[in-house]
Amino acid sequence: MSMRQEDDPLLTRSVMAVLVTGASGFIGAHVVSQLLERGFRVRAMLRDMSLSSIFPISEKLEIVKGDLFDVESLKAAVSGCEDVIHCAAALYVGAKDVRRDVVDPSVIGTQNLCSVMGGVKRIVHTSSVAAIRSTRFENGKVFSKEDWCDDATETRNAYGFAKAQAERIMRDWAKDRDVRLVTIHPSIVFGPILHKRHLEGSMSYLKHFIKGPPFVLNIHINFVDVRDVAIAHVNALTKGADRERYIIHKKGLWMKEIGQALTQSLPKKYATRRLPSSLAYILAFFHPKLSVKQLKGSLGTHVGYDVGDSFSALDLPDYDIRTTLVDSVNSVKAQD
Repeated sequence: MSMRQEDDPLLTRSVMAVLVTGASGFIGAHVVSQLLERGFRVRAMLRDMSLSSIFPISEKLEIVKGDLFDVESLKAAVSGCEDVIHCAAALYVGAKDVRRDVVDPSVIGTQNLCSVMGGVKRIVHTSSVAAIRSTRFENGKVFSKEDWCDDATETRNAYGFAKAQAERIMRDWAKDRDVRLVTIHPSIVFGPILHKRHLEGSMSYLKHFIKGPPFVLNIHINFVDVRDVAIAHVNALTKGADRERYIIHKKGLWMKEIGQALTQSLPKKYATRRLPSSLAYILAFFHPKLSVKQLKGSLGTHVGYDVGDSFSALDLPDYDIRTTLVDSVNSVKAQD
């Protein structure tokens, strides 16, 4: 569901471009697409300009080169913009240097961006449920927007640590300023990819069903459609309550249940057989993207998320989870 241009309050208030950082990422690219579809002027910030091919040619789209570690490039990117959607971050599964590859892009990158946003009026910050879910938790716990991942460290749950720290940096910066800040917390994001680079990260779970072995791990996955997430970001520019945290989450399924849903919806049988935990730990010793430590925290455990009024407050559509899974898999196949 898309809002009509004539009904969009932001379009009537400003003809300035909306800056999107991390525009070539999975979420960022969909945010840019949603903004353009609704008639916004967009300034998409890319670190790698070769990725500009992700986007359609449009007179309303300006592509600029920027790096979260280069303050001068951030100044140029922000110049003339009153609205910023900050999607840029890093998620490297199995990163060898978590400070360089995971923590610094979120923490130092957000600090640098804050240092140049003097004229910005509205900010939508992409966080994650990783900033909400504690590293240690009781099996079956349901987390809400009131929770913070306060027990994460660089060595234990570096991603959750980075996202929570970045959010606090942004909130501290905005505290005494005349600026409207909304934070979006998606669960794992599935949906149609717009570029082959989007096959990494969250979509690697679904890639397993297409190119992986004929078994699944006993892992529970909380996910949401990337199109919901993109619409949430755009709507949050005007609909989100100031300083609010919105959990954008749709459904939690075990990998076996995902395989069953795909088998029922597509003309192919997908993996549904669970690998015993003992064999999963052995596999972790040889798999480049698995570790025993990672499996100890995820095999056979699950959590939930209380989304509260997020979907109604941000006027989000109601995607069927089968549509999300089928569109995801079909888009991955299309990259072959």
